[in-house]
Amino acid sequence: MLAAVAKAIFGSSNERYVKSLQPIVNRIAGFETNISALTDDELRNQTVLFRERLANGESLDSLLPEAFATVREAAKRTLGQRHYDVQMVGGIVLHRGEIAEMRTGEGKTLVATLATYLNALPGEGVHVVTVNDYLARRDSEWMGQIYRFLGLTVGVIVPNLTDQERRDAYAADIIYGTNNEFGFDYLRDNMKYERASMVQRPFNFAIVDEVDSILIDEARTPLIISGPTDDKSELYKQVDAIVKQFVPEDYELDEKQKSIILTEDGTEKAERMLEAAGLLEGSNLYDFENTQVVHHLNQALRANAMFKLDTDYIVKDGKIVIIDEFTGRMMDGRRWSDGLHQAVEAKEGVTIEPENQTLASITFQNYFRMYPKLAGMTGTAATEAGEFHDIYKLNVVTIPTNKPIARVDEDDQFYKNIKDKFAAIAKSIEEHSGRGQPVLVGTVSIEKSELLSQFLRQLNVPHNVLNARFHEQEAHIVAQAGRSGAVTIATNMAGRGTDIQLGGNVEFRVEDELKGLPEGPDRDAAIARIKREVEEERQKVIEAGGLFVLGTERHESRRIDNQLRGRSGRQGDPGLSRFYLSLDDDLLRIFGPDTMFAKMMNANLADGEAIGSRWLNKAIETAQKKVEARNYDIRKQLLEYDDVMNDQRKVIYEQRTDIMDSDALQDVVEDMRHETVNVLVGEACPPNSYPEQWDIAGLKTRSQEVLGIDPPVEEWIKEEAVDPEMVEERLRALTDEAMAAKAGELEPGTWTQVEKSVLLQSLDLHWKEHLSTLDALRQVIHLRAYAQKTPINEYKQEAFGLFERMLEVIREDVTRVLSHAQFMAAPPPLPAMPEFVTTHIDPLTGEDDTWDGESLGEGTMTLPPLQVARPQMADELGDDPAQWEGKVSRNAPCPCGSGQKYKHCHGAL
Repeated sequence: MLAAVAKAIFGSSNERYVKSLQPIVNRIAGFETNISALTDDELRNQTVLFRERLANGESLDSLLPEAFATVREAAKRTLGQRHYDVQMVGGIVLHRGEIAEMRTGEGKTLVATLATYLNALPGEGVHVVTVNDYLARRDSEWMGQIYRFLGLTVGVIVPNLTDQERRDAYAADIIYGTNNEFGFDYLRDNMKYERASMVQRPFNFAIVDEVDSILIDEARTPLIISGPTDDKSELYKQVDAIVKQFVPEDYELDEKQKSIILTEDGTEKAERMLEAAGLLEGSNLYDFENTQVVHHLNQALRANAMFKLDTDYIVKDGKIVIIDEFTGRMMDGRRWSDGLHQAVEAKEGVTIEPENQTLASITFQNYFRMYPKLAGMTGTAATEAGEFHDIYKLNVVTIPTNKPIARVDEDDQFYKNIKDKFAAIAKSIEEHSGRGQPVLVGTVSIEKSELLSQFLRQLNVPHNVLNARFHEQEAHIVAQAGRSGAVTIATNMAGRGTDIQLGGNVEFRVEDELKGLPEGPDRDAAIARIKREVEEERQKVIEAGGLFVLGTERHESRRIDNQLRGRSGRQGDPGLSRFYLSLDDDLLRIFGPDTMFAKMMNANLADGEAIGSRWLNKAIETAQKKVEARNYDIRKQLLEYDDVMNDQRKVIYEQRTDIMDSDALQDVVEDMRHETVNVLVGEACPPNSYPEQWDIAGLKTRSQEVLGIDPPVEEWIKEEAVDPEMVEERLRALTDEAMAAKAGELEPGTWTQVEKSVLLQSLDLHWKEHLSTLDALRQVIHLRAYAQKTPINEYKQEAFGLFERMLEVIREDVTRVLSHAQFMAAPPPLPAMPEFVTTHIDPLTGEDDTWDGESLGEGTMTLPPLQVARPQMADELGDDPAQWEGKVSRNAPCPCGSGQKYKHCHGAL
C-alpha cells in the first residue's frame, strides 16, 4: 500500500532514473545549433578532435554530449533522420552498459549509433551483435553511412569469410556480426597454432540487439565446435547386446521426464554382464574409471526402452531418420547427440556412423561476460530483469515512447478446443482484412501456421506464411505486412529487424518494384507515385483501425507475446491486439485436464462459444511465470556447470596464448620435466620409507619410458644418507643434461619451434579428451543425489580432480615426446587446423542455426537465393559431387556454388 502511494507521488525508480538523464539530453540539444552550422569536412573532423581530447586525458563521459550531437547531425545529413530526445536517453543508457527497453518502432537501430560511435573513438573496437546475418549486413551498410561520414571504419562478420577477411573486419572501429559468428571466432582463435593467424582483438565493448533473444532464449544451448572421433562401433554393439537382455524390472522409466535409471538389481546385473564382456574396470559400475561405459549404457537403455521405431524414428536406406515429434515429418540429416543416435543405430543393426567429439564449446553467458563493458537493447526485457542482473549484472531501463501508445489490448478469448479456436480465428481474420485492416498472426509452430493456412484457404483469404527464420526475403514480406487488408502469418516475430509501417514500406517497394529501372526522370516519377500510394493507403489503414495483431496461442514466455503485440501501435499509430486460446494449447495443459479451470470450461462452454475475462488473463500470466521460472532454472543450471568448465577453459586458453606469444619456452618445459621427475620418484620412493622398500626396477623402467635415460639408481642407493630428494635432484640433473645436448643439435629458434609445437599439440589433445570426459561425467553426476549429495558440488569436485590429472598427464606427455624425439635440421611444421563442424541448436526449432542457405520450405514465399561464386577449389575437385567427400570441409561453401554450406548441400548426411 505504502509502495503504491510512494510510486504515485514520486514515480517508479525507472521513471526517476530516466528523469535524471534529462539534463544530459538538454546539454546535447545545446550543441545542436553550433554543430549544424559546421560544413561536412568540419563535422567529419570532429572525430579527430575527439580522439585528441581522449589522448589528452578526457573521459568518454565528458565527450558524450558533444559526440551525441555530432552523430545526430551526421544522421540528418546521411539518412535524413534526426534522433528524438527519447532516443538520446536510450543512447546514454547503452553507453553506461545497461539494457535499453524500447518499444518496437522507436528506432533502436538508430539509437545504437550514439553509444557505438562514442565507444569506438578510442579505437579498440565495438561489436554490434545482431540475431541474423541479414541484419548484420543491412545495419553495417545502413548505419555505416553515419560512421563512414564521420571517418570511422566499419566491418561485418558473416559466414564463409576467409581468415584474412575476418582479421580485416575485426580491425575496424565498429564490427557488425551475429552472436554465433563472434562466439565461434573466439573458439576457433583458441584452436590456432600461431598468434598471427588469430582474427579477433581483445574484447572491449559490445551492444547486443534483441538482447533478450540472444542472452536468454538462445543461451539455453551452448556453441559447440566438434570433430570426428575414434570408431567406437564395436563398443556400441557390445553394450546394446547387454541392454537387450534387460527386463522392465531392471530399470525405472519416467516417460514424462524422459529419464531412465537402473534399479539396484539392474545395476548388479549390468556389472556382471559388463565384467564378463571385459568392459568394466574393477567390479563397481560407478567407479570413476567407468564413466564412459556408464554413459554408453545409459544411452543404450534410452535407445531400447524409450525410443520406438516408426514413432520416434524410421529406418530408411540403412540409416536412422528422426521423426519430428511435433510435425511427424522425417528430419533427414539431423542426428541425436551424445552418442544416442549411435545407440539407436546399434539397436536396429544398421551401420554405426562415427560420432563427433567436442573440441571446444562455450555458452553465450560466459562468452558475453568476457566483454569489459556490455549493453543491450530490445522491446521486451523488463519481465527478465532479474535474470539479466543475476547472470550479466545488467540493469534494465525502460525508455518512454516518443508518442503515447494508442493500441488497444483486448482480453484473451478462450475456446473449448483447437478446431473451434481456429475456426473463430479464421472468421476474425476474414472480417478484419475484409474491411481493409492489415492482420499479423503469430503462431508458436510451423504446424499451427499450416493448420491456420488451411482454414484461410477454405475462406479464400489471401495470405503470406513465414515459417523459417533469418532470411532476407522475409524482411520484404514483413515490411509490407501493414498494407491494406494484408494477412501475414509468422511463427516468431522476434528479431525480424523490420518495422511494419501502416500502408507499406516505401524503400522496400522501390527495391522490389523498380529493380530494373535505371536512374532518371522515369524512376523519380515512379518513386513519387509509390510514396503517394503509400500515404493514401496509410490513411485508409488508420481509418480501419491500424494493424490487428492476433495471437493464436500464448507462448511460454510473456516476452514473446509482448514482442508480437508490440508490432502494432508504433510511433502513436492506432492498433489492436487479441490472443485466442483453447484447452488444447501447450501452455494451458500445464494446469492439467482435471483442474477446476478445465472442468469449468468444459461444463459451461458450448461448441464454438468463447469466454474472456481479466481473471483468466491473470491465470494465464501466472502459468507463464511458472514456465519462465522453470526455464530460468534450466539456464542457470547450464551456466553453473559451464562455469566450472569456464574456469578451466580460461586457464587452458591463457596457457595457449602465452605459449604462442613466447620466444623462449625453455623454463616452461623445464618446470614440466622437473615436476614429472618428482612424480616418478614419488611413486617409486614413497616419503618416510627405507631404500630397501623402494621400487628401483619400476623407477628405472619409468625413467627410460618417460625421460629417455637409464639412471644408475642402484649406485645411488649404496650411498649413506640417501633420500628421495637426492634421487630427484640427481635425476633432474641427468634429464637437464640430456635435454641440453638434444637442444644443442638444433638452432635455438628451431628448438623453440619444436617445444611450441609439442606443447600446443599435447595441450589440445588432452583438453579435447578432458571435455569428452566432463560431458560423460555430467550425464551421470545427478545420480549422486540418491546419496544425499548435491550434484553440482560433486561435479565441481570431480572436475577439479580431473583437471589436475590432465595437467599432470600433459606434463608427462610433453616430457616424453621431447625426450624421445629425433629431429632433422628443418623445424617441424605446425599442425593444420582440424576439420570441424560448428553447431548451435536453436532452442525454439531444435535446428542447427549456425548458418543455413537452404530454401524456406513448403508453404513459404521465396525469392531467388543469393548468387555465390563457385569456389576456385571446385575446379580442382571436378564436377562429380561423389568425389568431394573427405576433400571439402563440412562448414566450407559447397563447391557447386549454391551458396550453402557443404554440410547442408551435397555433403548432407
